[in-house]
Amino acid sequence: MTPAESRALPAPHPESAAGSGEMVSSRTPVGQFAGPAALTSASAAPAEARATAPTRTTPAEATAPAPAEATAPPAETVVPAPAEATAPPAETVVPAPAEATAPVESGESAAAVPSRAWWRGWTRRRQHLAVGGLFLLAALWVTSRIWLDPSGRVASLYTGDPAQVQFFLAHSVRVVLHGEYPFYTEQFNYPDGVNLMANTAVLALGIPMVPVTLLFGPAVSFVLLVTLGLAGTALAWYLMLSRHLVRTPLAAAAGGWFCGFSPAMLSHASWHPNIISQFLLPFIVWRVLVLTRSTRPVRDGALLALLVTAQAFINEEILLFTALACGVFLLAVLVQEPARWRAAWRPLGAGVVTCALLAGALLAYPLYVQFAGPMAYHGLSDAVKDYGNDIAAFFAPGSPTLGGNQRANINLAPNYSEENAFFGWSLSLIAIGIVVWLRRELIVRALAATGLLFAVLSLGERVSWWDRELVTGPWQMLVHLPLLDAVVPTRFGLITSVVVGLLLALAVERAWALRPAERRTVRTLTAAGLAFALLPIAPMPLRMVSRPPVPDFITADRWRAYVGPDQTLVPIPVPSMGNTHGMRWAAATNLDFKIPGGYFLAPRNGNTGDAGRFGGRPSGVGQMLEEVATTGRMPKLDDRQRRRFADELRHWRAAILVLPLRQQNAEPLRRTVEELVGPGRQELDVWVWDVRALSDRSV
Repeated sequence: MTPAESRALPAPHPESAAGSGEMVSSRTPVGQFAGPAALTSASAAPAEARATAPTRTTPAEATAPAPAEATAPPAETVVPAPAEATAPPAETVVPAPAEATAPVESGESAAAVPSRAWWRGWTRRRQHLAVGGLFLLAALWVTSRIWLDPSGRVASLYTGDPAQVQFFLAHSVRVVLHGEYPFYTEQFNYPDGVNLMANTAVLALGIPMVPVTLLFGPAVSFVLLVTLGLAGTALAWYLMLSRHLVRTPLAAAAGGWFCGFSPAMLSHASWHPNIISQFLLPFIVWRVLVLTRSTRPVRDGALLALLVTAQAFINEEILLFTALACGVFLLAVLVQEPARWRAAWRPLGAGVVTCALLAGALLAYPLYVQFAGPMAYHGLSDAVKDYGNDIAAFFAPGSPTLGGNQRANINLAPNYSEENAFFGWSLSLIAIGIVVWLRRELIVRALAATGLLFAVLSLGERVSWWDRELVTGPWQMLVHLPLLDAVVPTRFGLITSVVVGLLLALAVERAWALRPAERRTVRTLTAAGLAFALLPIAPMPLRMVSRPPVPDFITADRWRAYVGPDQTLVPIPVPSMGNTHGMRWAAATNLDFKIPGGYFLAPRNGNTGDAGRFGGRPSGVGQMLEEVATTGRMPKLDDRQRRRFADELRHWRAAILVLPLRQQNAEPLRRTVEELVGPGRQELDVWVWDVRALSDRSV
């Protein structure tokens, strides 16, 4: 790096004085491999930004005239500089004048200066609290309809995932209060049980929520997790961006907003709090970048290991995406500037090895249970492994957004809970424009390569345009690799969403730093561009529908007179992927009774190591009752079907069958069950059949 280029670098961030082992500031020599701040300063910046950047001068430079090339350094000249440790100790920093007290530029009225001074006068903590408050209000707006009645409302299309998460939250209560084994349970799918490590049991979310679950129930815990997941993810990205990548609060807020409230995040919000709880990811990404120039790689690797371990108990798939994205980004940087590898490989290697050893030790047993324990499976169900985005999905607004339309999005995504692209035309074009505008910057080129790669992978095994198959996608060559065989490809779009958020932050930062004659005009145009890009995909309240309440027979504990510790309560219809009300009943009692069936992933034939499928062993009578519940048509029954149902009752160790009076098609279901096991009786708001005599294995 030439002396002129050194003086043209931006001043360090006010909070970037934690030491070279803690972060990568804009002081990082270009010759070292570093994080986003150093990558930004190493790239070619606009001439206006370089001319007005704050300078760093030594006493000698303060009295000596600047070299001639200081006013126009070559755009891509990079000369490795000596390490920071050899820098002159007498170096002084000449801070840039505060923006609030800067002279009013031509065309900018004096009244505009105080309007900025009130924000600039706030402490950093007050600014962060204000932005966090806005994010929390936005999250409450998104979840407002379900907050009105958490127990009585659910996402309008697919009700299985919320019931499953509520079941897992109740399991966390049993882990804390009763010391129950955390990684496997027989409380549903009895007697085979469920491998919870292979089913994202959200222990890292459920255990901290135990007090809320005990006081208000798992339904309230669910909506609280969704709210905090959206707001917390946006705030975490804002804090990371404002501290390490950009200095303009609006730039950090824009990037954090999109990372937390993108259409992809909104599409998962109704069903998957484990996927939208990404508040650890910004810090994982930053710690990876810190390793590239760390002076204490063992310590930094250990910190990274703790973050990785915590994220593994939130969602392993998102952790895998983060690792892949970091790897691709670093590779994209090294391809452009191979010289960085010489300074980076030692600390990076030591840190990664430390992280792998410590995280591997902490996760060894849980991962063993996941991949080799009871009811473990290998590979995803055929129902989801070929999920991919349509190319047209990148140019359509998401369903839960201001410009979204569910009907218009039919066939553009696997389902409405997997709208992992949907940026809309305006944001897609602006994102492309940002890359073209800032193409001279190394970090922008690396981000663009990362986002594009995972956007292509998210198309799945078959690339389509408006539901018309075009060619075979590259994912077909990767889908059978270890770990990747458990990935839903459409979710690679989540990585692209984060990349777009980072590009937005960088673009706002660069636009805000321009110094033309009419600075107010440029900033107004920047704000207008943000509105143009983000308004069509602005979040709207999630669509909700009413769902039947947990029966009084369950909440009043009337079931305890029938069901023993090793017996099951069998909801009618039998719990399955499409009928999860029985799982909510069990969750409402903190899983005090067992149920057969349920909604989960398990080996296809019940044998550990088989490919995965949704649900346990197929139940012929269970499927028949599910069809009656859906269609209202009663089947013709014979003695063989009655004997088969009796065998299943003995396998489940059933004590009672329970049919709510308000169940859809309750009357055809009641008559069907009576033909199978005899008459039942009404108790409170349910029909009850005592089948202990039929299910007694000693008979």
